[in-house]
Amino acid sequence: MKSIAVIIPAYNEEYSIKQVVKQLVELPMPDDYRVEIVVVNDCSSDNTKLICEKLDCVLLNLPSNLGIGGAVQTGFIYAYNNDFDFAVQVDGDGQHPADQLIKFIDKTKQTDADVIIGSRYIEKEGFQSSLQRRLGIGLLNFWIKLLTGIRVTDCTSGYRMLNRKSLKIVRDLYPDDYPEPESIIIFHKNKLKIAEIPVVMKNREKGKSSIHFLSSIFYMIKVSLAIFFTYIKK
Repeated sequence: MKSIAVIIPAYNEEYSIKQVVKQLVELPMPDDYRVEIVVVNDCSSDNTKLICEKLDCVLLNLPSNLGIGGAVQTGFIYAYNNDFDFAVQVDGDGQHPADQLIKFIDKTKQTDADVIIGSRYIEKEGFQSSLQRRLGIGLLNFWIKLLTGIRVTDCTSGYRMLNRKSLKIVRDLYPDDYPEPESIIIFHKNKLKIAEIPVVMKNREKGKSSIHFLSSIFYMIKVSLAIFFTYIKK
């Protein structure tokens, strides 16, 4: 039987985390797979911790706020140290519908990819984000293709599955601030195989995104530089 740790980084997600966990718990799984839900509470200042303590999940409480990269890496370390076959990253804000998890499982049976990224832009179904954000993602995809030869359509997607080979890499090395695009460079440099699958995503109903209109230009500059320096770093 294959085991999957569903890693949910959560920072002040009191409005959505209960529903996210509930939908994952109720998701029918193939008989040869078992799932454990792991919520990484990134030192939330709201009621996220209290809510998760009553849910059917493993709760990891960080003593200080590490940001998205540190929270996700904490979950990956847990998955690797507890001998899970796979880890799936799922956002705590409800943007990643639970039923899409089955698509990742199906893909593992069809490919030997070490990392599977869920892309909303392959079949263009569901929430597509703003035009400005799509243009920015397109630019980051271009830099990644230029440096690595890897073509991805949604490099910022946090909906992804990693096998044990890739978990062994990210338990020791994972980007901090905006890890999704930068980690693709790390996967490439460690000769991991990457695949994409089409998924449907939703817009977050409550809470605030970590990327705002006024900070989008700064975000693009920062992530572009991070991609470049990760590529040239030994």
